[in-house]
Amino acid sequence: MSETTGLRVVVTGATGNVGTSVVRALAEDPRVGSVLGLARRVPDLAFPRTEWASVDLSEEADGEGLTGWFAGADAVVHLAWRFQPTHDPVLTWQTNVLGSLRVFTAVAAAGVPALVHASSVGAYSPGPKEAPGVVESWPTHGWPDAAYCREKAYLERVLDTFEYEHPHVRVVRMRPAFLFKETSASEQRRIFAGRFLPGPLLRPDLLPWVPDMKGLVLQALHTDDAAQAYRQAVLRDVSGAFNLAADPVVDAKVLGDLLDAKVVKVPTAVVRAALAAAWNARLAPASPHLFDAVLRMPVLDASRARRELGWEPRLTSVEAIGEFLEGVRKGSGEQTAPLAGRKAS
Repeated sequence: MSETTGLRVVVTGATGNVGTSVVRALAEDPRVGSVLGLARRVPDLAFPRTEWASVDLSEEADGEGLTGWFAGADAVVHLAWRFQPTHDPVLTWQTNVLGSLRVFTAVAAAGVPALVHASSVGAYSPGPKEAPGVVESWPTHGWPDAAYCREKAYLERVLDTFEYEHPHVRVVRMRPAFLFKETSASEQRRIFAGRFLPGPLLRPDLLPWVPDMKGLVLQALHTDDAAQAYRQAVLRDVSGAFNLAADPVVDAKVLGDLLDAKVVKVPTAVVRAALAAAWNARLAPASPHLFDAVLRMPVLDASRARRELGWEPRLTSVEAIGEFLEGVRKGSGEQTAPLAGRKAS
């Protein structure tokens, strides 16, 4: 790192929910001299000391182009991910897995000293649903029936080999819980609920009850808080995996309090059957296999991130979800193709 220029950081998937927050956090840190954001479509966003370039990981045949973009970088933050189409797992595999392999190969070829990879709670094998939660040594075999978890878990194995073959590359694996912010609302509504659910319908007075099902326990985190952990992972001499999550753990009662709605016991099989019918009819983009995975994802212990990254979430999980719901109702977004909202120009 030069005292006059600062760190040079390249971010893939720089225009999505996590990418916009990470680029902003890096650009605002005086120790970072420049940020290069890579995405399929160049956004109409301006951050200090930040440039943009168009790169489609699914079309990078040999990774040589990526090697050029990574040349001279002090760190690569790999966030690029494709959630859809859920009916075509071969297509998501091409971007998420094969694209990631190209990124890892290019990091080594360009001599980049640090790689920060976006893994997920979805990489974990099924585990306990209560605090204090699992630490980073918990098995990462995912829920194999869900493409998202299968791909995240596969890349964990790839990174095991990568670290062995490239011991001089500092590899960090971030494993966050579900990430929300107001400006990601329109994108996440499209990804998980589809275009047929109008955002304004998500008002507490129109949601009189929430389902209480076995396993419906999860964690949430504001995306900007997660971005601060990514920033610290770039700046600090750390390696390995880091769980990221905010308190409290979210269950039906917490959601009921948030929405001022009654909690109603519902058989899991009934909900899954409804989701499967909607998915098979292509009325909903989220697959029932992902629903199965969510019911099995363990609660995370994020104490290592607090201890070694000096990280602490600014908002609670409830505040993050509340901000997201407000964004859904308002149609919030940002000036990027993935995050475009109803009011985006």
